[in-house]
Amino acid sequence: MADNKNINENDDEMYVTLSLDDGSEVECVVVTIFEADGRDYIALLPTEGEEAEEGEVFLYRFAEDAEGNPDLSNIETDEEYEIVADAFDEWLDAQEYDELVDADEDEE
Repeated sequence: MADNKNINENDDEMYVTLSLDDGSEVECVVVTIFEADGRDYIALLPTEGEEAEEGEVFLYRFAEDAEGNPDLSNIETDEEYEIVADAFDEWLDAQEYDELVDADEDEE
């Protein structure tokens, strides 16, 4: 579980520093914030370490408090995780499709 979250914007990318239960910190780039099953979620890609090398993406519930500060929480069940992972996969597929369409238009 991520305890503390800091989101920093840098060069059109947003970064999150997660403080994990074991006391370690992981810096991640925000891939996207998306909706699944009526809730908002965030996909994070670590910038360093084994997870980064493997392209592992972290998925969390995402909300903002009254001041607009981010609030990330763990996905509670395997069923919820499957719904979220499927929605993220669909988002990835749409991004790849958009890139292909944009590349075709650039060639014309």
